[in-house]
Order: sequence, then structure tokens, then C-alpha cells
Amino acid sequence: MQASEVDAAIALFKRANARDPNQIPVNGRLEPKQLVQAERIFGWVLRLNPEASDALRLAAYAQHVRRWEVPRESYPSGRVGYLKWRKDLSKFHADLAAETLREAGVASETIAAVRQLNLKQGLTTNPDTQTLEDALCLTFLEYELEEFAARHAPAKVVDILRKTWRKLSPQAQRAALELHLPASARRLVEAALAPVD
Repeated sequence: MQASEVDAAIALFKRANARDPNQIPVNGRLEPKQLVQAERIFGWVLRLNPEASDALRLAAYAQHVRRWEVPRESYPSGRVGYLKWRKDLSKFHADLAAETLREAGVASETIAAVRQLNLKQGLTTNPDTQTLEDALCLTFLEYELEEFAARHAPAKVVDILRKTWRKLSPQAQRAALELHLPASARRLVEAALAPVD
């Protein structure tokens, strides 16, 4: 694929995410949340695989594109509502990514590969899917865990961390252990990794 097509697609994803009305602080400035999130996921993808394929690079930017348009609050509370939201959200992102990639002139086979990655298909058989999953989990641990933990009971957070850990590749697990986490978040990770009686 021509580098110009990848660059054009990434520029379109950035432009879309720059419209996120939700802002988060980054280095003393407020920035559009999903624009920042996409950069963080992309950064982790490259740290895990500096030779990442075009499809993987594009999927990193597309993973949460325009997420604010499908808010969690628009679905029922509870686990069933949450799972329905996540399933619909994955399809929303995959469809939107495909539309954006077509607009940028990306080849159909790459569009199909990005769609598979955004839907997390082939997690145990496709190394790119595993890398994207690793990048998503590491982004959560590095940037979101502390805030998430402040809003939920410790036991629930530890349970989520245990499930997250099982999804990580050995490479990503090593990277997670090297993160400079706040003390409170570090304690939760240690509790999740402790042997269960």
C-alpha cells in the first residue's frame, strides 16, 4: 500500500477524533479524549511491534473512532447492557473505519484486515489482533486504571485486572510490570497477580 493512503486515512481518523467533546488533561492542557487515546494505543502498538503492518497501524487509530457518539448511558445498566453496548460499539467502529479507509483510497484487502482487528477476530491465531489487544490493555493500565479504580470497589477492580492479565501476551505482561504506576494502582495489580487461596 502507498504510504500516502495510510497517512491520509490516519489524518481522517485524527480529524474525526479531534471533534470529541470530552476533554482530558495532557501536560497541563485539555485535549479531545479519543484523539489522545488513539495516539496512546498507536504508541503502544509501535512499542510492541516497531514493524507493525499497515492494517495494525490503521486499526490502532480506528479502534475508538467517534466513540462518544455511542455513550454507555444509552444502554441499560448492568452486565447485559454493558455487553450489548460493547458489541454494538465494536461494529460501529469497524463500519466507520471501513468507510473512512475507503474514502482514503485504502485497498479492500487492508480494509478487511482492519475490520477483523477492530472486531478482535482471531485473538488466538492472529498476532496483529493480539498486539492490538495488548496495546489496548496497556493503555488502560498506564493511563486509566487509577481513575477507574477510584470509581469502583477494590474487589471488582482486582477481578477485572485478573481477566485483563489473562488476555495479555507474555511480552505485554512484562511491559505491564515495568509501568510506573501510582502506588494505589500498583497495589491493585499486585493483588490481582497474587495467588488465589
